[in-house]
Amino acid sequence: MNGAAVLYALILLMVVFWSGNYIAGKIALREFSPMLLAGLRIVFAGVTILPVYLWERLTEPRLTEPRPSGSGPRDAVRPLMLGLFGVTLNQVLFVVGLSRTSVAHAAILIGLTPIQVLIIAGLRGQERITARKAFGMAIALGGVAMLKAFEPATGAGATWIGDAVVLLAGLCFALFTVFGKEVTAQYSTITMNTYAYVGGAVALLPLTLWEAAHQPLANVSAGAWLAAIYMALFPSVIAYLIYYHALAHMTASRVSAFSYLQPVFASIMGVAILGETLGTPVIAGGVAILGGVYLAERG
Repeated sequence: MNGAAVLYALILLMVVFWSGNYIAGKIALREFSPMLLAGLRIVFAGVTILPVYLWERLTEPRLTEPRPSGSGPRDAVRPLMLGLFGVTLNQVLFVVGLSRTSVAHAAILIGLTPIQVLIIAGLRGQERITARKAFGMAIALGGVAMLKAFEPATGAGATWIGDAVVLLAGLCFALFTVFGKEVTAQYSTITMNTYAYVGGAVALLPLTLWEAAHQPLANVSAGAWLAAIYMALFPSVIAYLIYYHALAHMTASRVSAFSYLQPVFASIMGVAILGETLGTPVIAGGVAILGGVYLAERG
């Protein structure tokens, strides 16, 4: 198998992990509060990736040091802030939004992330916004209007505020994608994710401990704990490592384009595992959004 095939196989695995994240989140949210689940996810992820980072420093120290562009503690500020806002805040908003909307709505709206990436990358001069891309964006946004205009706000457990928070989560990730592309040449994949998760774990630890003190954790089922651990390990650590590795070999918009598969995989999982239903507005809006994203990516 050649290098390109391996890279695409890894990206597909990443999408599967991210799609399962919606299902695991819904299961865990039955017994955890949104903020406690978000905090536990970040803390678990930080604890998981720190040994990997230390092992990399011992075996390949040059990979985890800033490249020639700079050195010293000040050079850690940019990846740390990028990780805190692009990864930690993204995941906090995702969990909070998921608690107030359906799997299908969340997955479809996260599918808009490539559009957000295109807009931000265009403003940064990384991408050129062509007429075809703009047309695709318009169709995708029309799909969002269709999704919300023809379905009751409370349909299938979806709410306006939940959908809005999920969109904000996607925006955080879009910022991470574009600005992360600029620092890929300076830091290794593991280093970037370690800054994100360990920094986020430290920042969220007081809130996580406070939330834990106010919930009967002894009564939480094994299934809920396993769902939380899955969210921390597979879609957080492993998928992000794959994502940042892919960023080093592809443009930001091309990597993020694979996220259009998430709504399909996640919605199918939501129906099969959680018993959610897919109404006509969800299907029609989802098709419009994914079609618009496809056209924008091909433009």
